[in-house]
Amino acid sequence: MHIQKILSAITLLLMSVVMLGACGWDPNKPEEARKEVEETIANFKKKDPGIKTFFNDAYAYVVFPSVGKGGWVVGGAYGNGKVFRRGQIIGSASIVQGTIGFQLGGQVYSEIVFFKDKKAFDRFKSDRLEFDAQVSAIAVTLGAAAKAAYEKGIAVFIMTKGGLMYEASVGGQSFTFKPD
Repeated sequence: MHIQKILSAITLLLMSVVMLGACGWDPNKPEEARKEVEETIANFKKKDPGIKTFFNDAYAYVVFPSVGKGGWVVGGAYGNGKVFRRGQIIGSASIVQGTIGFQLGGQVYSEIVFFKDKKAFDRFKSDRLEFDAQVSAIAVTLGAAAKAAYEKGIAVFIMTKGGLMYEASVGGQSFTFKPD
């Protein structure tokens, strides 16, 4: 009975995470999605003007305006985004994350993934790109981009939007890509 309550709580939490991530925009309203993505890019550039170098030099990038994350021992995250090549939207993407370990709470954050070259971008487009403990995200602060470097052809930047999460866990992110 006690285990059933725990599993129910975890299920409810993970459902809440999916709802947070899914509430980003209505896919039937592309103008809303475009506006939210543009606001996210502007926020990243305002927080750290040095990130403009990544926007200018990257082969491609994907912007996730809102990723909802939550966990209690088992955690998850979900979000939707837009994929850019040469500054133009070429598709949509989704992000799914699973983790296990000490974690408690929930948060919403924005994430931008930059691809240094065609090889890294092709891995992403073929849905073979999965992040693990080897690729770490850089929290956007003033000057963070100047110290950042691509790992395996990828650079990941995040900016917390709200919530609180205590976490010492392992897991990974996986992505799906859908061309427009």
